[in-house]
Amino acid sequence: MSTDFAAQLYQLANRIEQTKEHIKTEEATKMAFIVPFFQALGYDVYNPTEFVPEFIADVGNKKGEKVDYAIMRDGTPIILVEAKGWNDALTNHDDQLYRYFTSTNAKFAILTNGIVYKFFTDLESPNVMDSKPFLEINLLDIKDSQVIELKKFVKENFDIDAVFSSASELKYANNIKLFLSEQMTSPSEDFVRLILGNIYDGIKTQSVIEKFTPIVKKSLNQFVNEILNERLSSVINPESQAQSTILDTPVITSEQEIETGESRIVTTDEEIQAFYIIKSIFAEAVSLDKIIAKDTESYFGILYENNTRKWICRLKLSAKRKLLILPTGDNHDIKYSLDNITDLYKYKAELIESLKRFIQN
Repeated sequence: MSTDFAAQLYQLANRIEQTKEHIKTEEATKMAFIVPFFQALGYDVYNPTEFVPEFIADVGNKKGEKVDYAIMRDGTPIILVEAKGWNDALTNHDDQLYRYFTSTNAKFAILTNGIVYKFFTDLESPNVMDSKPFLEINLLDIKDSQVIELKKFVKENFDIDAVFSSASELKYANNIKLFLSEQMTSPSEDFVRLILGNIYDGIKTQSVIEKFTPIVKKSLNQFVNEILNERLSSVINPESQAQSTILDTPVITSEQEIETGESRIVTTDEEIQAFYIIKSIFAEAVSLDKIIAKDTESYFGILYENNTRKWICRLKLSAKRKLLILPTGDNHDIKYSLDNITDLYKYKAELIESLKRFIQN
């Protein structure tokens, strides 16, 4: 399996984005999206002792009940997978998976439509599947933190006890993040009162709450953006670079911060995802530790060996316009317009050709 697990996920996500409208049935979803997902996790999907389709999970008096897939270890199911069509909202199938989970010794269950994956276990009561997943990911909008959690399910990493022990923390951490996300969008009155309790000595009347609500929202968003900027645009040193390699996160430096010691640059999720896509394109051509991203105020650049004179491409990604810029060596750079960042795969040959200028020299 490729060491760059995140790149594999983004390749699969790109395939899903490009082909999903051609997938008409649940069975087609399984073969085109779901089976490749478990292959990316390192499972031998053609080995019936490891990956069992149509696994029989008798429920009470009902015999011959079948779950779509079971991942086995030593003849025992450890993960059950219930699969639906890609355009299924997954809102009406928890009960079915719940019955399967209770009737087997599996410790984890996954409900998926090939795009969204919901991971369940039995945190609240032994051998009874929880009503809510402890992890939910959307391959078309996957976050770095979710990639890290998903890596725990890679076959060579998978430790049942370790994943279970971290599931509780992950479940509540996700709930906290969801709560904070809601407050960033629309702070509740209770949340505003909590903040004011620490910063405002006056009486918290309704008019005061209404006055401070937009201030709290703005401050919270600014704080999060500053933290994100500090983490993603900090000057890379050997220790932090090693950390990035371990976590499969991109190495990104900020030109402005190197020069001034501070930065107004915010590296966006879209730029990070674009970097993963470009890394996946280069995976077979070069050692990926030679591919470095540098964020600046005017563009997001991809460098070879962190050398500004060896820039492979530049990206300008805004809500109104997205551009891929490739050097020609004669100051007449080529610009390609992108509808979305997955269009980068359309320029695979051009990107590799740009990279080869430095590999061959």
